[in-house]
Amino acid sequence: MPNKKIALVIGSGGIKCAAAIGLVKVLQEEYLPIDLIVGCSGGSMYASLIAAAVSAEDMQARTLYLWTNEVMKDYTSNLKATQDGSVRFNERSGLVDDSVMNERLRTTFDGLTFENLAIPLKLVATDLQTGEKVLLDKGPLMDAVRASLAIPIIFPPWEIDGQLLVDGAAVDPLPVDVAIQEGADIIIAMGFMLSNRGRMRSMTAVQQQLNNIYMNNILKSTYAFYNLAHHAEIFPILPDFEEPLGMFDTDKLPDIIARGEAAARAELPHIQRLLAG
Repeated sequence: MPNKKIALVIGSGGIKCAAAIGLVKVLQEEYLPIDLIVGCSGGSMYASLIAAAVSAEDMQARTLYLWTNEVMKDYTSNLKATQDGSVRFNERSGLVDDSVMNERLRTTFDGLTFENLAIPLKLVATDLQTGEKVLLDKGPLMDAVRASLAIPIIFPPWEIDGQLLVDGAAVDPLPVDVAIQEGADIIIAMGFMLSNRGRMRSMTAVQQQLNNIYMNNILKSTYAFYNLAHHAEIFPILPDFEEPLGMFDTDKLPDIIARGEAAARAELPHIQRLLAG
């Protein structure tokens, strides 16, 4: 299928987004050309690395560098302080001291901008004050990735061009619409369902469960709408995880990557058939 624009969309999902490394392995082996990449939340990190032509092996190493407990600096003490009233919370607050995360993001994306990427990239964030979707496609990658993965309440929002931005998943956990608006004919969309909790022993656990319910319902309804509308050929890559994953379960990284690769290979014949048609 000549002159067809192929887009890759990587949605939100925390550590599950590392499954994109497995997807990249398949795309590279099959020499599938990607003309546009769209990322959201945790998926923004992998979308950016893919757009920068970083190897799968290097992506795995950078995952181990970024996804560690150290980025949750002062979470417990800040949570207690907000609960007992000794610290006031406002729109610029977060339960985490983000200094470690910011430093590691700067190291990971040092010198990278949207303008010097190998593949065009769009990242999605949410304007905290208006609730509108914000498309990021210029300037330093570090700022855009930091804004897109700013989980509300957990991480402080990130300001870009006067807008206070938070997690792109709050408005769209799988932004297929961005690829459609950019004229993609074929869209490979890797999305992730968030795990539900069986037992909840704290207020934050209940809050996280409700957040997971919201995100999962937005994901399902958004994908169903665009699939029904047939604006483009959409191929869902939805890795299956047998057990819940914690935010920092990097010891399970090989299995996560393998599941991403398996999900991509399952959809590959359909993609190739369309390309050959």
